[in-house]
Amino acid sequence: MTEVLAHGVKLTDTAVSKVKALLAAEGRDDLRLRVAVEPGGCSGLIYQLFFDEQLEEVDAVVEYNGVEVVVDQMSVPYLDGASIDFEDTIQKQGFTIDNPNAAGSCACGDSFS
Repeated sequence: MTEVLAHGVKLTDTAVSKVKALLAAEGRDDLRLRVAVEPGGCSGLIYQLFFDEQLEEVDAVVEYNGVEVVVDQMSVPYLDGASIDFEDTIQKQGFTIDNPNAAGSCACGDSFS
């Protein structure tokens, strides 16, 4: 029996609703929201959010009201305690990440150190 690892990423109710709407538009029920950290951006690390049908044995998974959020093993410590929200205002539309582990970030907010 394989133990499923958990992670500390939180998804707000607004983000859950948006993910569900996007999944419904895709017309697939086999996709998960994958959150990852990769080298890049002007601050050294960049967030990646995408739908993924693959689930690796070492992935950490937490479900929020029917939405599975998957984080790879390398990204877990960088994202522990992070909160993902969705903004839909006249100035900005998209997912935002509030990460207490980020020591600094660039002006666009897409990369951090």
